[in-house]
Amino acid sequence: MTYEETIEYLYNSVPMFQKVGAVAYKEGLHNTLELDRHFGHPHQNFKTIHIAGTNGKGSCSHTIASILQSAGYKVGLYTSPHLKDFRERIRVNGECVSKEYVIDFVENERHFFEPLHPSFFELTTAMAFKYFAEQGVDIAVIEVGLGGRLDCTNIITPILSIITNISFDHTQFLGNTLEAIAREKAGIIKEGIPVVVGETTEETLPVFCDTAKQKHSKIYLAEKDKEIISSKALADGGIEYETISLGNIKGELGGIYQEKNTNTILCAVKVLAESGINISGANIKEGIGHVSELTGLQGRWQKIMDAPKVVCDTGHNVGGWQYISKQLNMQQCRKMRIVFGMVDDKDIQTVMSLLPQKAIYYFTHANTKRAIDENKIKEISESLNLEATCYPDVATAYNKALAEADRDDFIFVGGSSYIVADFLNDCL
Repeated sequence: MTYEETIEYLYNSVPMFQKVGAVAYKEGLHNTLELDRHFGHPHQNFKTIHIAGTNGKGSCSHTIASILQSAGYKVGLYTSPHLKDFRERIRVNGECVSKEYVIDFVENERHFFEPLHPSFFELTTAMAFKYFAEQGVDIAVIEVGLGGRLDCTNIITPILSIITNISFDHTQFLGNTLEAIAREKAGIIKEGIPVVVGETTEETLPVFCDTAKQKHSKIYLAEKDKEIISSKALADGGIEYETISLGNIKGELGGIYQEKNTNTILCAVKVLAESGINISGANIKEGIGHVSELTGLQGRWQKIMDAPKVVCDTGHNVGGWQYISKQLNMQQCRKMRIVFGMVDDKDIQTVMSLLPQKAIYYFTHANTKRAIDENKIKEISESLNLEATCYPDVATAYNKALAEADRDDFIFVGGSSYIVADFLNDCL
C-alpha cells in the first residue's frame, strides 16, 4: 500500500474519534495491554512525562518537549489530534514519523491487530511507543487522548505526571461535574510519582490532593507557587514573561491563555530538574521561545498574515473560549470577521454566548461527521443578534471573509480543531 492508502485503511478499518466521535471510544485497557504485550512493552525502554487536562495539554506537551530538545535530549512527542497529517502525532526531536514506518507497521502487524478490533487511538499509541523505543529516545512526552484513568496512554509509569486544568468537556465519558472529570484525569497519578497541577477549583483541588495522598505522590500546585510575575503581548505575536527565577522570557505562543500554561510548564521543569533531568535556564528560554520551530506545533493563536491580520486557534470548548473571546475583544481593527464552526459533543450554546457581538460571522462546518451543520449554528445565533451567513466548507467561508476584508480588518478562524485543520489544509 502507498502511504495514502495506508492512512485511508486506518481511517476506515478502525474507529477514529476525530472522524466519528463517541462510537470510537473504547473504555478499558484490554486492547492496549494486548498490543503492548505483543510489541514487548516498548514504553519501558525510555523515560516518559504524562500530560492530561481539559485545555492546554497540547501546548504544554510541545513546549516541554521543546525545552528537553534544547537541553540535548532525544525526545519523543505523542499528541493528538493532528491538523494536517497523521504523522504529526508521532515525532522525535520535532521530526514526524516517516511514511515508510507507518506503511510497514500496518502491513507487518495487521494480522495481529485486525482480530482485536482496536480503536484508531489504541493502535496509534502502540505505534508511537514502538517507534520511540526503536528510535532510542531518552524521554517521551505523552499527551493523554481523552480523560486519563482509562486512556490507553495510561499504561506508562512516567517520571512526572502533569494535569493542566479541568473544565467541562467530553462529559458523556468523563462525568457531568468538575469533581467527576477531575477524578478521571487524576487517574494518571502513579504510585510515588510527583504530579504538577496547573490550575484548580474548589471542586477539583480536593480530588487531586486526595489522589496524590493515596498514591504517596508529591503534588505541586503551579498556581500556588507562581513563577510568572507578569506578561505582555509583543508586536510579533509572542508574549514576554517576567519571572521570579529566570528574568524575562520571550514566549513564541501568543494566546493570552498561554500565561497559565507557561506557569505550569515552569513548575514542571523545576520538578524535572530536581529529579535529575539536566535543564538550564538557557534551555528553558530557548525551548519556550522556539516551540513551533522545534516541535512543529500549529494552531495556537497562530498568525497567518498581517494585512488583514488573520489568526487561527484550536480552542474548542467553554474553557478555551473564555480566553479566546477576551482576546478577540482586545483586537484593534476596522472590522472583525470570524469563520466559525463546532462539533457535536461541545457546549455550543455557552461557547456562542461568549462570541463578540461586534463581528461579522461566516458559519461553516469541518470535514467530519461530528460537525454541526452551519444552518443550525445560524439558528442558535439569531437569539444572540449576530450578523452571519452560512458556507458549505471552511475554504469557501474563509475566502469570502478574505475577499470582503479591508487591510485593517481582523479575521479569526476557529471554534474547533477540525475547522483549523481544514483551514490549514485547504486555504494556505
